[in-house]
Amino acid sequence: MDKVFKALSDKTRRLLLDRLHEDNGQTLGQLCAGLGMSRQAATQHLGLLEAANLVSTVKQGREKLHYLNPVPLYEIPQRWINKFERPRLDALGAVKRKAESAMSTPRTTKPEFVYTTYIEATPEKVWQALTDSDITAAYWGHSNVSDWQPGSPWEHRRLDGSGIADVVGTVVEAVPPQRLVITWAGPEDERPDGPSTVTFDLKPLGGTVQLTVTHENLRDDAERRQAAGGWSAVLSNLKTYLETGKLLPLPAWS
Repeated sequence: MDKVFKALSDKTRRLLLDRLHEDNGQTLGQLCAGLGMSRQAATQHLGLLEAANLVSTVKQGREKLHYLNPVPLYEIPQRWINKFERPRLDALGAVKRKAESAMSTPRTTKPEFVYTTYIEATPEKVWQALTDSDITAAYWGHSNVSDWQPGSPWEHRRLDGSGIADVVGTVVEAVPPQRLVITWAGPEDERPDGPSTVTFDLKPLGGTVQLTVTHENLRDDAERRQAAGGWSAVLSNLKTYLETGKLLPLPAWS
């Protein structure tokens, strides 16, 4: 949290976050043009925001797009409000909704939802937690079942013994422990432009793993808001589970 509050203490960095809230997924050049700032100055500020995990980046061709990341903002109420069982403060609630809204409304040429978190674990441990049916049952509330080979089906099964899968799909790409791409749809979810796709990118950083989840081809704003809240909760639970062995309550979305 020290890095988060340090990053937020500077009005220029807050302005950069405001710009990303207004138009998420901008290049360095777009941010500089909108603020009348040199590339060097913007790069330095964005570096501090990335270090605080308030901004995440995704490469698209030769460009690098910058996204407002809601992870630290989500963890603020988890630590200072839920811990003491106090009602959600209006100000923090507004910050959280603002961040999730920004992440859920990218333009159609960009990933529709991007979420980045950092987990104190090895890439192998994170990969196992994403693909092992027993581990996903513990922190996700469903079992992810597949042989995780490209072209194979996968299912997000309930734990009540019914065998019902609330989400089904196909493994598009699997490169353990670096990258997993799957299609994502309800059992009767038909879309004219194909199913939505979820990509998990794992990158080792010292003793941590940078996990970036990109959820594309969501149907509408309501589904994007649902994905924003759901991924924030599930991946925070994954991080907590791997780092402490403890579990957080999950929303119905899971």
